[in-house]
Amino acid sequence: MEPKRLLRPLPHLDRRPLQHLLLIGIGATLAIGALIGVAWAAGFERVLDLGSHFDGTWLPIAFGFEVAAYVGYIIAYREIVRVEGGPSMGLARAGAIVAAGFGVFVIRGGFVVDRVALEQAGIEPRVARVRVLGLGALEYAVLAPAAAVAAMIVVARGTTHPGLGFTLPWVIAVPLGLTAAILALAYRDRVQGRSGWRNLVCHGLDALHMLRRLAEQPSQHGGAFLGTALYWLGDIACLWACLRTFHDTPDLAALVIGYATGYALTRRTLPLGGAGTVEALVSFALAWTGVPLANAVLAVCAYRFFNLWLPLLPAVLGLRHLKQWRDVIEAG
Repeated sequence: MEPKRLLRPLPHLDRRPLQHLLLIGIGATLAIGALIGVAWAAGFERVLDLGSHFDGTWLPIAFGFEVAAYVGYIIAYREIVRVEGGPSMGLARAGAIVAAGFGVFVIRGGFVVDRVALEQAGIEPRVARVRVLGLGALEYAVLAPAAAVAAMIVVARGTTHPGLGFTLPWVIAVPLGLTAAILALAYRDRVQGRSGWRNLVCHGLDALHMLRRLAEQPSQHGGAFLGTALYWLGDIACLWACLRTFHDTPDLAALVIGYATGYALTRRTLPLGGAGTVEALVSFALAWTGVPLANAVLAVCAYRFFNLWLPLLPAVLGLRHLKQWRDVIEAG
């Protein structure tokens, strides 16, 4: 394989500091605008009153949970890279890619960083796309069943929050989706080598096949599922600690449902790290599960500080590392 074939443009690596600051400004504007809008819906007076009586002892705990979440994602990422004979990737490089992908510097979403970085690591372009799709599938393969179990618990209790409109879709759709995915894999060979929409379907089926390969080799690739579980657990726990900061003790099953609903699209798939979108969706999703909206918007504000804004420095360092990596490949 010719090295030059692996190189793809990474325009976000070549942006100047002022351009990065502009993207940060845009992301911050979207996030603040969304939070102000939700605060208006909750009542500014109520939000300001709650915000002046917070319990700061939970904030370091939230930070620790978020660090654990990032560690889990790095572990899962390395497994995605090396499955089925892929190259081994060091912790520093995997951490750089993960940090850069979660930042606000990538307009088209973090999966763009993943795809190009995998190609530069020596993976064929098509295989790189499949692995990126597989990474997204892995995220939902862990989160969706957890949300379905949480929904079943809530339905079994017979409680009114969250309502059936929140719980039944998870109870019904997740088992149906799993069954459909297993049945679809039986037709994977029939769409191989096709063009058009069949090629897109083939990419999706290849990603599901890769996920199955991970599950079939737990001794070799169990870290993929364990790392993803740690990521979701740490991120949800961070949100839980932020809710406790503003004097709300959410029901854990309801919290998982609200979190999963608010993250119908993960922040790695969304532009600019989901700035603005996540603030609004997660706040309202928590409110629909029974958390007072004023508590929810304040908790989400704190959560996004640990989840998106505090990791800006690692994201900058990650982009710098990737640029140096690309320059080394081009020089070679």
